[in-house]
Amino acid sequence: MLLPLFQCLLNGLPLLSSGSAPPIRLRGYIMKDGFELRNSSGKGEGIFATKSFTVGDTVMIGVIKEVLNGNHSHASQVGENKFVLHDGLVTKVNHSCDPNCGVRENETGAHNFVAIKEIRVNEEITFDYAMRNYIIDYFPQKCMCGSEGCRGRITGWKDLPDKKKKAYEGFEAPYLLELDARGSCAKVVGYT
Repeated sequence: MLLPLFQCLLNGLPLLSSGSAPPIRLRGYIMKDGFELRNSSGKGEGIFATKSFTVGDTVMIGVIKEVLNGNHSHASQVGENKFVLHDGLVTKVNHSCDPNCGVRENETGAHNFVAIKEIRVNEEITFDYAMRNYIIDYFPQKCMCGSEGCRGRITGWKDLPDKKKKAYEGFEAPYLLELDARGSCAKVVGYT
């Protein structure tokens, strides 16, 4: 059921219902076209806005395609030791150290991308990979996001400065905060 729903949402197609049931809505709205896959200068492919988004708008809805055995460059961490692969174009959203989207867990446990800044038509949709993964160790040493606030390398949540974590408040995967809290408790007790 979710895959056809996601494909309709992704392609901006009308959502059809069977019988007299109303169209399927996710959290009270139907997503329409608002993004597309294009070449991204120096990064291969990326996702670009085909309409404007305001702060708080859901830009892309995440749908879990499969549970993975471990972490890799397209994996999304959804628990301390649980990784998934999202379906559709979500895996094509590039990293930025100064992103225009954040992550919010949806009712299926997948990650939606939510605008944390105004996004204009033709602007690349980006998020900080640290918003979903606690540790990242599979990217080249040099970050290629090109933002003014670039950290120099793609890091996980664990290695983000506290100031950056505060800036992302409400736009990070919830288990990252749980892992941070557990780590803080361990330091206080003297286990690390």
